[in-house]
Amino acid sequence: MKKLVSALVYTALSFGAIAAAPAVWADLAAAAELREGDMKKLIFRDPPKPVSNAAFFLADDAGEATLEDYQGKYVLLNFWATWCAPCRKEMPQLSELQGEFGGDDFEVLTIATGRNSPTGIKKFFDEIGVDNLPRHQDPKQALASQMGIFGLPITVLIDPEGNEVARLRGDADWASDTAKAIIATAIGQTTPN
Repeated sequence: MKKLVSALVYTALSFGAIAAAPAVWADLAAAAELREGDMKKLIFRDPPKPVSNAAFFLADDAGEATLEDYQGKYVLLNFWATWCAPCRKEMPQLSELQGEFGGDDFEVLTIATGRNSPTGIKKFFDEIGVDNLPRHQDPKQALASQMGIFGLPITVLIDPEGNEVARLRGDADWASDTAKAIIATAIGQTTPN
């Protein structure tokens, strides 16, 4: 009898959780349906997974932060390095995405992981003409390690509650119409800012 009651309570709670789920999940499901080309590599998580709370260093010796500091908005988190050729190709595209969608609801967050000097990072951004993305660092790879980042680049879509909802391994054309449509749909925007 105890097992039956437990099963009924669990079932009721499950249905309540589904009914209470925000429209966010519908937006993510719709975004997943848009994948084509490079974006086919974007894998949506079901269920979403909480992200790490490991600290990383802010650019220009501005202190430390965690991903928790970015809750309340969607974040497209890109792990990269100055020596990574695909990162060099991808970073201007991420910059374009930030320029079109960045704001109160969405931000592209770039974190150089491993040995990347602040001077080298600044030079990298200057050479590729990117000035609207952060130059944060994870030199000891604490955040990258806790998030299972092996190989670069890897880009993770994080929801406003701080959960990983999608991940793309390798580079992709983040300035493509498909990528922009996926981001707009995922974050519930009909047009870029």
